[in-house]
Amino acid sequence: MAFSRLFFHLLLSLLASGSAYGRTGPKFLDPVVLAQQEADRVVELPGQPQVKFRQYAGYVTVDESHGKALFYWFFEATHKPQEKPLLLWLNGGPGCSSIGYGEAEELGPFLVQKGVPELKFNQYSWNKEANLLFVESPIGVGFSYSNTSSDLNELGDASTAKDAYAFLVNWFRRFPQYKSHDFYIAGESYAGHYVPQLSERIFDENKKVSKEKYINFKGFIIGNALMDDETDQDGMIDYAWDHAVLSDETYHTIKKYCNFSKSSDEQLPECTEAVNTYYSVYDIIDMYSLYSPICVDPNAATSRRLRKIEGIAPKVVAKSDGWHRKPAGYDPCVDYHVEAYFNRRDVQEALHANVTKIPYAWTLCSDAIENWNDAPASVLPVIRKLIAGGIRVWVFSGDTDGRIPVTATRYTLNKLGLNITEDWNAWYNHQEVGGFTIVYDGLAFVTLRGAGHQVPTFVPKRARQLIKHFLANKQLPKSPF
Repeated sequence: MAFSRLFFHLLLSLLASGSAYGRTGPKFLDPVVLAQQEADRVVELPGQPQVKFRQYAGYVTVDESHGKALFYWFFEATHKPQEKPLLLWLNGGPGCSSIGYGEAEELGPFLVQKGVPELKFNQYSWNKEANLLFVESPIGVGFSYSNTSSDLNELGDASTAKDAYAFLVNWFRRFPQYKSHDFYIAGESYAGHYVPQLSERIFDENKKVSKEKYINFKGFIIGNALMDDETDQDGMIDYAWDHAVLSDETYHTIKKYCNFSKSSDEQLPECTEAVNTYYSVYDIIDMYSLYSPICVDPNAATSRRLRKIEGIAPKVVAKSDGWHRKPAGYDPCVDYHVEAYFNRRDVQEALHANVTKIPYAWTLCSDAIENWNDAPASVLPVIRKLIAGGIRVWVFSGDTDGRIPVTATRYTLNKLGLNITEDWNAWYNHQEVGGFTIVYDGLAFVTLRGAGHQVPTFVPKRARQLIKHFLANKQLPKSPF
């Protein structure tokens, strides 16, 4: 009788929020599923503003034999969640937290700030356009873990895609009311690897899995994304020189002695020395947003450098610590506030996080990951395959990012060799030019004016407009409105 009463109250609660509805009408869920959802429901976080939509957080097991589990945080859409698509956001690194960056600094409903209250509502949150899912991937990132310690030494692109796919299959079992919704993936930076590779995994598995495991996948969008070693590095150097970051001498030395189509072991000493000179500039300015202030707080997380991760792409510049500098947003010390917040015990309890008492502090980018065993030099073959398969593909770029700059992305997209169906045009956010766009056969490219590496941090209103148009598969406006 006690369980029946509990189930009845859970069902009423979920029906009141619309959570137990699918696209086609009422959908009564299994009582065990309802209980699992309710166990993951986040009632309220410390310092959180009041909201009407529901949020859930917790762990999804991806490999029972190894004890692998990925941590997620999910937000229902602010209005009519039963009618909105589902969007997964991934940050890159590899090894950086989608919750710490994506949710807490960029596009989530709750942005971390200095002082009290610790959270502020993001009026440009992407859950105004979609049901929004964040996951910390791979294991070793944020609160995600494995009980098999050797797993941390076997990480790479392939295992990350495999575990992320297992996460999705199991997450949909926990939240089956979203299974019929259109599903999209978005991400930035090294997610230029993660997102296409996970998309390919879903695309391939959908051809052979049962109806139970089928994912209603429609497309992906990636920003300031690492996609091709050669063009990403060439574009980074050209952009730096063109934006007065590099001297003529250093620029010409790199152009003469560096061959970015080769591995780091094949580069001449003159190349390595010149690249190190290039990176030294980013000790005094923000590589991820050229015209933003840097954090001058000596205690802040952004004053640290990450340990190098061996084996990631691209191979030449990855040898330099500068590759792993942490990005910053409007508040250049916001990383410090985010790390302090998510290391609070009351915050972790509210999120149902760190239940296994992970033996290291939560960090924006993982200190537990030291090796990366596979990273293809280019994901362009994967992107070509998915375009040919009818998957919607958009690429965007903040044009003040020096890390994976717009120049690099344009070189990379040119390498795809796609036909242009609509050439370079300005697009508008109300009366202002939001950026520029070009449409290829099967792919749209959008720049966002004045945005650094973390586009939603710098131009939140334009970023929300971007995701709204992507999800609706509509071109951005070409005239003021």
